[in-house]
Amino acid sequence: MSRSPKPPGVLGAMRRRRSVRSRTVEKPGRDTIWALLNETAAGEDVMSDPVIFALQASHDFGARVAGRLGLPLSAHEEREFEDGEHKSRPLINVRNRDVYVIQSLYGDRAQTVNDKLCRLLFFIGALRDASAASVTAVVPHLCYARKDIRTQPRDPITTRYVAMLFEAVGVNRIVALEVHNLAAFQNAFRCPVEHLDTAALFARHFAATLADVRPLVVVSPDAGGLKRADRLRQRLARALNSEVPVAVMEKARGKGVLTAGRLVGDVGGGCAIIVDDIVSTGGTLAHAARACRAQGATRVIAAAAHGLFVGKAAEILGGGDLDQIVVTDSVPPFRLSAAAASRVAIVSAAELFAEAIRRIHEGGSLADLLEN
Repeated sequence: MSRSPKPPGVLGAMRRRRSVRSRTVEKPGRDTIWALLNETAAGEDVMSDPVIFALQASHDFGARVAGRLGLPLSAHEEREFEDGEHKSRPLINVRNRDVYVIQSLYGDRAQTVNDKLCRLLFFIGALRDASAASVTAVVPHLCYARKDIRTQPRDPITTRYVAMLFEAVGVNRIVALEVHNLAAFQNAFRCPVEHLDTAALFARHFAATLADVRPLVVVSPDAGGLKRADRLRQRLARALNSEVPVAVMEKARGKGVLTAGRLVGDVGGGCAIIVDDIVSTGGTLAHAARACRAQGATRVIAAAAHGLFVGKAAEILGGGDLDQIVVTDSVPPFRLSAAAASRVAIVSAAELFAEAIRRIHEGGSLADLLEN
């Protein structure tokens, strides 16, 4: 049998060069090794900047994040098919690049939350198949984060199932804003997770808008959110150089029915800031606001990372108990009428996410970011 010819191109050149070295019995030096590596990588422009994608549903938020980083959003394709299926793919070379994909997971008029989750998962899978060095899912609002325990027999623990889906497509890291239960979030995932809280964002906002208002009291609408309220209280007290107490509502919920108890703490004669992770139907905030007014609060403001405003939220929150609602731009308040939206202030989280991406990419400290 005749010997097959040597393969052409770089591989053939490398094999011929190895044969020359074997005959001369010369040990290749460092310069020779680097030359060979450079030949195989000819024409490749290895960049150190992160690659930022934002899927269409989160394009505006992604553009704000990329703008803070001084980078463009990278090009990608999203196609719809007649039968309801879809595909997404990057339109640039991502081989050996660190990639960050921004997609906030909430339902809107165009796509359900499950649509957005599937699109994100498929896009992450396509990036891994395209040999991205790492893929970080940047998820301002993480869906199913509230279903982290069994409250009824045979209940699903959907937070864990979502984590398994992300891990199955090869995600390397998850970055999320103000999840419902931090311990459940951290324990659900086996890959690294980064949690960004809103304490610094809201503290800066209220330090500027309520600088001359005293006393201020931070209120947790339930016992489970007390740590969140205390983080805001500490940051706000530091920003104002003034003592800021904390109060907490007693609350119970069973089969979707909310039962509010008494308010523990003194809000009389002051401005109460009720802080929560999410505004859904608004029932929790409305109960807490009513209790604060009953105890003599002169002003009541609600602050939450994610403003979903589903169902009759506009009606429930439209009474006189709440003076204002402050949310981040993780979810745009598209469900509210113009009149209802006029009572909502939006604090952008884009700069926080941009700095988190920069520090992750450069090996910086996220703990310092959140503490300072």
